[in-house]
Amino acid sequence: MTQSDGFGFGTQIRKSPYFDATVRWGAKGFSVYNHMYIPRDFGDPEQNFWNLVNEAILCDVAVERQVEITGPDAAKFVQMLTPRDLAKMAVGQCKYILITNADGGILNDPILLRLAENHYWISLADSDILFWAQGVAVHSGMDVSICEPDVSPLQLQGPNSGLIMQELFGEDIMDLKYYWLREVDLDGIPLIVSRTGWSSELGYELYLRDGSQGDQLWERIMAAGMKHGLKPGHTSSIRRIEGGMLSYHADADIHTNPFELGFDRLVDLDMEAEFIGKAALRRIKEEGPKRKQIGLVIDCDPLTGPNTTFWQINFGGEAIGKVTSAVYSPRLKKNIALAMIDAERANIGAEIEVVTKSGPTPATIVERPFYDPKKKIVAA
Repeated sequence: MTQSDGFGFGTQIRKSPYFDATVRWGAKGFSVYNHMYIPRDFGDPEQNFWNLVNEAILCDVAVERQVEITGPDAAKFVQMLTPRDLAKMAVGQCKYILITNADGGILNDPILLRLAENHYWISLADSDILFWAQGVAVHSGMDVSICEPDVSPLQLQGPNSGLIMQELFGEDIMDLKYYWLREVDLDGIPLIVSRTGWSSELGYELYLRDGSQGDQLWERIMAAGMKHGLKPGHTSSIRRIEGGMLSYHADADIHTNPFELGFDRLVDLDMEAEFIGKAALRRIKEEGPKRKQIGLVIDCDPLTGPNTTFWQINFGGEAIGKVTSAVYSPRLKKNIALAMIDAERANIGAEIEVVTKSGPTPATIVERPFYDPKKKIVAA
């Protein structure tokens, strides 16, 4: 199907500025994320994985909506939303943060960008943080403005992404450090570029600041990347599970706290600043988390795709948790998974049972991430 008119659940599901371009370049299936379409099928997902790890892919991730926070109290307000200490966050820096509620539950795990002294973007995973932030602001007594700006990211990811960025922006772009951003202009197209992404590979995100130029931007990047093997693609479940990266609503949700995920580094209970969930997180830390996220290798025939339901995990005939994300890695030649289980059972090397769609299957608890644990690839 080549006509974008053939897709649609009605106007309530929004289309990105790159929608028509992705259909033109072969997108065959879409999912819904933050009330928008996101391309999830450009053919064989294994080939998409190899395109990513060997060359480069361009992904429409305009679904990563931005919550823009400005005003004299912007820094103070943003700190109230997250348990991560932002006191040393510089203008031009990005940080991976958690947004927690009063019970310490995770509402989102976005990237925070600081564009100016009193100007932040929260680049969202899939949940309605715009409403949360506006609601918190109502009774905060702080002078802030909160909106969703006309900003739509693309992800350019893979080992050749740096070469493609040089084609677009010149050699100076190689000075951009991991988790930093820069304001740039590409042939009159206004952008923020950051060295971030959801792939565990070298990569960049290009935040378009004028949705009317989406088609032009997509084609410009694809043209620049042609000689470097750039392919249209979608975020790779295989690569992100290899890298132990979370997918919100799968590996974490409102009932998950940071300590269950091993995210102690993202929680600073000693800082003076107050943040939502501080008392609850202090209590959880003192008592110790009741569950823990683990890595699993599942001993069965190669999975034909990611799990679409949570698979029960058993030990000694009792349910002890669930598989949250599972996939076959063609590089590791193993079925790998992220799972959440009772803390007392979370022992590396332990044998457990996973009830897959094919029935009970043995599995082994292993270290995560499964590939490049020191992130040498992405931070090089």
